[in-house]
Order: sequence, then C-alpha cells, then structure tokens
Amino acid sequence: MATQTFEATDHKLLAAGEWSEGVEWGEVRSPYDDSVVGRVAIGDAATAERAIAAAHEAFVSADFPQYERAAMLERAAELVGERVEDLAATIAAEAGKPIKTATVEAQRCVDTLNFSSVEARKLTGGTIPMEASAAGAGKLGVMLRVPYGVVGAISPFNFPLNLVAHKLGPAIAAGNAIVLKPAGQTPISALKLAEILLEAGLPEGWLSVVPGPGSKVGNAIVEHPLTKAITFTGSAPVGWDIRSRVPHKKVNLELGSNAPLIVNDDGDWETAADKAQIHAFSHAGQSCISIQRILVHEAVADEFKARLVANVEKLTVGDPLDPNTDVGSLITPGDRDRVKGWIDEAVAAGAELLTGGELVDEGRCLAPTLLGAPPKEAKVWCEEIFGPVATVDTFSSFDEALAMANDSKFGLQAGVFTRDIGRGLEAGRTLEFGGVLINEVPTFRADQQPYGGVKDSGNTREGPAFAVYELTEERFVTLQG
Repeated sequence: MATQTFEATDHKLLAAGEWSEGVEWGEVRSPYDDSVVGRVAIGDAATAERAIAAAHEAFVSADFPQYERAAMLERAAELVGERVEDLAATIAAEAGKPIKTATVEAQRCVDTLNFSSVEARKLTGGTIPMEASAAGAGKLGVMLRVPYGVVGAISPFNFPLNLVAHKLGPAIAAGNAIVLKPAGQTPISALKLAEILLEAGLPEGWLSVVPGPGSKVGNAIVEHPLTKAITFTGSAPVGWDIRSRVPHKKVNLELGSNAPLIVNDDGDWETAADKAQIHAFSHAGQSCISIQRILVHEAVADEFKARLVANVEKLTVGDPLDPNTDVGSLITPGDRDRVKGWIDEAVAAGAELLTGGELVDEGRCLAPTLLGAPPKEAKVWCEEIFGPVATVDTFSSFDEALAMANDSKFGLQAGVFTRDIGRGLEAGRTLEFGGVLINEVPTFRADQQPYGGVKDSGNTREGPAFAVYELTEERFVTLQG
C-alpha cells in the first residue's frame, strides 16, 4: 500500500446550532512534519457562553425522547462506518498516529456509538419497596434517572475521534445537551464527528464543538452556571484543578497513569513480550494505559528481555500516513525533547539502555526505547512518560511484584500474566487499580467495559453503560395510592 495523502481544508466551529468562523482562524499542523493539516475556526469565552445558552435552551425546549436518541446514535454509527478511511486519515494527519492504528480507532468509534445507542434504549430507574415499612404503606416508590441538562466536555489529543465519541455518545444517550472543547492539536476529528451527528438527526443546538484555548473556552465551559456536569480526559494536575474549582458540580475525571505489566514465571512470557512490543509503543506511547513499568520474574527475565528487545527493534518508525509505520512522532517537538531528557536522566542515574534512546527519521521521531532497572525516583518510573518508552525491572516473588506495581500515585489499569488462577484472583484483590487484566496487557480496552482509575488516575468510569449512569442523576418519586 502506498503512503496516503491528506488534503488541508478549512473547518468552521459549531456553536449554538450554527457553523461559525469564530474569532480567528488557527492552523492545525502535522506533529510529524509540521505541514498544515487544515485551518480551524477558534472560539473564545463568549463563543462558549453562547453555545452553553443554546444547549440549555435546546434541552428545556426540544422533544428528544429515548428512542429518537437511540436511532440517531445508531445512524451516526453507520455513517462513521462508511467514512472510516477518511476519519482514519484525519486522525493520522493531525495526531501523528500511524494510519493502521488510526483505522482501528475509527472502527472503534462505530462500536462506541452503537453501545451508546443501546444505552439510550434501556435507560431506566427502578422501584423502591415502600411497603417494606409501615411509613411507606400505600405508596408506590420509583427512582428515575434524569439528565443533568448541559454537560461540558474537554477531550485530549491522543484519541481525537473515539474519546470524543466516549464523551458525546453517552451524554446524548442520557438525554443531555453537550458543549465540547476538543484538544487544540486535534480538533478536526471532533468537528467531523459533529457533522456526522447532525447529519444523523441530532437536534439543532444540542451539540456545540468550540476549539480554543483552555484559558478561555475551557474555563468558560467549566465555570458557567448552566453546565451542571463536566467530563474531562487529560492530565492529572489539570483534572484535579478543575474539580477543585467547581466542587458543587459533577466532575468526571479520566486521567493519566504509568501502567504496570507483571510477568510471573508461571505466565506466558512469550505472549507478554509480543504484546508489549505493540502496546508500549503504539501511538508513540501516548496513551494513558500505555505499558510503562514491566515487572518480570527473575527466573524468566533474561529470556523475556531478549525477546522484547528483538521485537522492539523490528518496529518501523516514521510517517504516520505510511501503512508500514508502527510508531510515529510525539505530538509536539517539546514533548519529544522532554521524553528524550527523561531517558537521558534515567541512564545517567544508572538505568540500562536496552535499546533506542536516540532521535531518528531526521530528528522527527524518538526511537522506541527500553530501559532496564531504572532508579525508582527516576521520572521514567514514577511519573507518566506519555512517550515511546518502557522500563523493565525484575522481582523474586509475586507479592513483591504486586507491591512494586502498587508503589505509584496512579491507578488506572494493570496487567498480570500468570497461569495460576489463585494468583490472578490475588492480583485482582490486591492491585489498587480501576482495572486488573489477567493474561492481558494493561493497554487493552474494549469500548463497552468500565474504564477508569483510582488515586491520581481519576474518579469515574467510562464505557457507555457506565458513563450514562455518571451523567444522570437519581430522582426519587413517590405516589400515594
């Protein structure tokens, strides 16, 4: 297959039911070669406020029942499926994600919207056994699930289509109107998804997509009194700051991690090494659950490391629009230089450079890097790298491995390879993470699963069934017979 091309075009923002040129035009540039991917209309605080007011008006006045929301989302999924090739090329161009990985993201978006459609159809509350007490005799009690009204959403650059779908699909399924600020580096995918939702029948004003700086658009969305719930995916410092600023609102946070992979000597270490080749370096490691801390039992450590190094050195680094590319560039030159600096610091402090560590492809990309036994105070171990780097360390007992994995301020997902079901259950009970994946890497995510973390990694669960619950309130109603 030949390297794909991508045509740069202009994209207006969507606010208050209208496509607008905003307050100025901003260029979206390729993280790989700095070419112009497109121009996007940029909004400001006033744009966001206008969008929020329109969303509130649409929510209180539009008749948009569950079955219509479900049908719209189902139709949107069909349209995304028809446009996977274009959407994948958009993701690759603006995010620097290899086209084969970007294609998987576009295909997953179909699932996310379909699962959201299902949740729209089955959204319900429950009954309360009022006559279980004398005080409730003669009464019928029901618990309704009602939408918040207007949801404010802020999405990251690394999954510019599917993570946007994880914001929009469940919010709409739950009956909320929504105002989205997409990541500044990757707004085009979000705007294309908005076009699809409107084409599928989303009522006017129900959705706005306002690119712009967080200091203006993001703050306006977070602080406006009409946004009753906020859903944010991004860095831990920004997320927890948002929550502290609006303690009276529902704030759902899906944040970062430094995901551990435990490979015990009774586990399938060959499969673990093969999967780590992909899942430590896909999208240049720019995933919240990218494998970062690999813990291998000392009995199989040498064989595991040899296999993993050989695997990593086979990866193709370069142009994300080339179908042969496995690893592209980081999102900005500044991020590339930051990650390179962390590698150099770790090596200077005693970590073993197993492979990689250098800039390649005329300096545009960072080679996939493996570091052995880094100091535990090194950033590559205790912080979130968000780059194409994984560390490898050893343990002598399973309990030691669990303690090493838990020794982190993050807790999103952990992976464990063991053939012992008892050890698997022990890991599930002991590891302080939102998800514990047995005989799977921590980077695995199915779009219908509950996904989210504990500690600094967040306070919510995504996946349409769980996000719909997070984006509705319980309301008790009792009727006297």
